[in-house]
Amino acid sequence: MGFYDSIEVSASGLTADRLNMDVIANNIANANTTRTPEGGAFKRQLVVLAQKAASPDEAAESAGNLNGVEAQGIIPDQSPDRLVYEPSHPDADGNGYVHMPNVEVVKEMVDLISASQAYQANVTAIQEARAISAQTLNILQG
Repeated sequence: MGFYDSIEVSASGLTADRLNMDVIANNIANANTTRTPEGGAFKRQLVVLAQKAASPDEAAESAGNLNGVEAQGIIPDQSPDRLVYEPSHPDADGNGYVHMPNVEVVKEMVDLISASQAYQANVTAIQEARAISAQTLNILQG
């Protein structure tokens, strides 16, 4: 593992956390969207993360290297829509029910706080790695 690998791992976490926060913000913004271009209510979006694949050179060095994380994609949550009885709504079905998005704002806020804390943890890890490298250079110059 190289000296700056920990910074690269944390930087990949920052990118993943930022994407996750953006997707959560989009979910919250569409919590009441009953009509989408695809038709039907908005579907909550989820970010799929996976360990970043090692390059062939890195894989040859060591199978235990940490490579960070990367987004594999954004997928719709397949949980059912919320049905709300509101017969006067323009999107109500024949029984008076409106298909509302499967977004729970409270859950999204909890996820947002968690992603924000993970982001801050990665920032702190990068700052500490930089401080350690600066102290190491000071010792070597001493």
